[in-house]
Amino acid sequence: MKYLVVLAFIAIVASLASALFFMMRNGRNDKSKGGHMAKALAVRVGLSIVLFVCILVAWKLGYIQPTGLPAVSK
Repeated sequence: MKYLVVLAFIAIVASLASALFFMMRNGRNDKSKGGHMAKALAVRVGLSIVLFVCILVAWKLGYIQPTGLPAVSK
């Protein structure tokens, strides 16, 4: 499960870097540049949602366990 999370995180960062590349690239057609950047950001959002759902499913199936902070009693 750790490898899946790390791989998804790398894909999310790569998609964000791709959007940055399209934003910074000078082109003659600004619509084309904006379209590529929007598509890269949409992929990033989609990957983030899929990662979140996968983490919830893994928790529900028992593949991962929450550790949390110990409760402090007063």
